[in-house]
Amino acid sequence: MQSDLSSLLVIVAISALVPLIVGLTRIKVSEVVLLLGGGIIFGPNVLDLIHTDAAIDLLAEMGLGLLFFLAGNELERNAISGKNGKLAAIGWGASLLMAGLVTGGLSAIGFIQDYLGIAIALTTTALGTLLPVLRDAGESNTRFGLFFMGAGAWGELGPIITIAILFGAKSSFVAILSLTGFAIVALIVALLPQRLNNPRVRAVLQRGYGTSSQTAVRITMLLLVFLLTIASDFGLDAILGAFIAGIIVRRYAPRSEESMLHGRIEGIAFGFFIPIFFIISGANLDIVSIIQNPLTLIVFFALLLLVRGLPQFFIYRKAIPDAFQRGRFSLLVATGLPMIVAITTLEVETGAMLPRNAAGLVGAGALSVLVFPLVASALGKKVRNPLPEEELAH
Repeated sequence: MQSDLSSLLVIVAISALVPLIVGLTRIKVSEVVLLLGGGIIFGPNVLDLIHTDAAIDLLAEMGLGLLFFLAGNELERNAISGKNGKLAAIGWGASLLMAGLVTGGLSAIGFIQDYLGIAIALTTTALGTLLPVLRDAGESNTRFGLFFMGAGAWGELGPIITIAILFGAKSSFVAILSLTGFAIVALIVALLPQRLNNPRVRAVLQRGYGTSSQTAVRITMLLLVFLLTIASDFGLDAILGAFIAGIIVRRYAPRSEESMLHGRIEGIAFGFFIPIFFIISGANLDIVSIIQNPLTLIVFFALLLLVRGLPQFFIYRKAIPDAFQRGRFSLLVATGLPMIVAITTLEVETGAMLPRNAAGLVGAGALSVLVFPLVASALGKKVRNPLPEEELAH
């Protein structure tokens, strides 16, 4: 218990100091990078002040779950339907095809092992990490923001489902059955709010925002943990349950209550749990392998841009005519970290991926969070022309 509290104290101290450092120095570095760096410095590879065990790992898992919950909660329906959804699907499919060909070649020459897992990791997008950045910049409700939401949703859901089918069960058939079973449970859960939608229930939820009950927040956390557990019980990655939970809450929360609920959940998530996830990810990063094999990180970093970013530049040429804005878009889509951490953790635990390959992938993901958004911001001005409310709603 004392060891857990000592580690937690260091983690919370890093979490509290990082925004102060960014705010006071005004350095143009994502807080995520500093959180990872703090985990590396205070973790077992350097100062050895952070020790992970089941309790700390559970807090980190909740942070990862809340990151994906908020991504699902902020997802606009327009982003994954119609033209936006079609372009996003084509873009992710092209990335998966390119990743499969490239990693297959690297596997053939003995550079990597588990080329399928690495290929899927290369097709991810850090939607949950970048959405708050776009929102703070006033771009989340623009056409640019919708395009990114669609591409990011495919960059999160696509890898989750693919990993579930290929590695989540003893056979693909069993995995598909598991996905189907989870989908049925999620659908039932999604329909429950319709049954409970009456004036008395709404009044109780509304009163809860101003009292210690915080009823809506507690119900939301119940939904999140329930779907996390159900997804895990079906042999799927738990973050699939978190993403679906976010979508369900977004669908049924009235606009006025949605902002209040979202603000409270976001405070819990970014105030405590999500920083723990990134700090622990840094603490668990195999720095020794990266130092001994820097070429692995460099190759994976280049592949993130080639496999995930480059196809979007051509696929979205008509949707985003301006080449500089399209370059920004491609760099943001190529930014990946949370899903890379989730996939590599799963693959290493099952023995399918070599630790040095996993370390190189996570290091490349962390570097992408540092470099790609910075380069993207230098390519062109941010787009701040909000879409009409009716276009966002349909």
